[in-house]
Amino acid sequence: MVNNKIQWFPGHMHKARKEIEEAIPQIDVIIEVLDARIPYSSENPLISQLRGDKPCIKVLNKRDLADPEMTELWIAHLEQEQGVKAMAITTANPQEVHRILELCRKMVPHREEVGKNVRTMIMGIPNVGKSTIINTLAGRAIAQTGNQPAVTRRQQRINLQNGVVLSDTPGILWPKVENPHSGFRLAATGAIKDTAMEYEDVAFYTVEYLAKHYADNLIARYQVDGTPGSDVEWMEAIGQKRGALRAGGRVDLHKASEILLHELRQGVLGKITLERPDMIPNELIEVEQEEIRKTEEKAKIKEERRKRYLRNKR
Repeated sequence: MVNNKIQWFPGHMHKARKEIEEAIPQIDVIIEVLDARIPYSSENPLISQLRGDKPCIKVLNKRDLADPEMTELWIAHLEQEQGVKAMAITTANPQEVHRILELCRKMVPHREEVGKNVRTMIMGIPNVGKSTIINTLAGRAIAQTGNQPAVTRRQQRINLQNGVVLSDTPGILWPKVENPHSGFRLAATGAIKDTAMEYEDVAFYTVEYLAKHYADNLIARYQVDGTPGSDVEWMEAIGQKRGALRAGGRVDLHKASEILLHELRQGVLGKITLERPDMIPNELIEVEQEEIRKTEEKAKIKEERRKRYLRNKR
């Protein structure tokens, strides 16, 4: 696999982190918005560090694009963590969005008992639908929405007039996405800008996963003859069926990649989840082993330099 580590921590994200750290002591409940298609990869480890033992609601948004069976597994998995409740929603259904506030009140009943507002903070990586959720809860357009990552740039406080005060934060990524699998999934769903990774690498990674877990969806959508064996064969078959061809009839793999990723994001490939809870432990072991290998490699280079230096001194 290509070792793609995403490093994307613009200045406004660094500033946002500092602002969140300062505001959290005054917050009762954290709301973290995740993408239901990639609940692990869209979960920001910085938020876990920042929230401490504050109650947290993990909102799996875009459930209408995700595999329902996998969403149930992810909810059960996330709720194993102390103080965490998880729920799946789609912003196409405002009633589902408003259930977030009901859950907020249930998690800190003492606030309502003494007649005080429940102070919440909503967080999430870019492009998980956080702004649409805020606008639905507020009943008016407060947060700017867009399908480009990092639209929200500053923190704001919104009184929802129903016993809940909501602090909005810019979408923040962590400084480096260590798990290369997560990098590919974030790119596949559009959570990071398309320029952050090679488009074809992302499409090849994605089609390999889809061929393993959702081959029927691919066959139904692209009317592929038989079942292609490799990721290259899948992409060539998709390109052929969609007329993504260059001179001489060769498949334009970049164009085929665009078709696959755009259709995945639009949900036309069907309800798809790009990761499963049982995959994560092995991936974390991979990341750890890669770090050990790099540390050993650095130590070896350092030792070779030292020996060279001693030889040259003689």
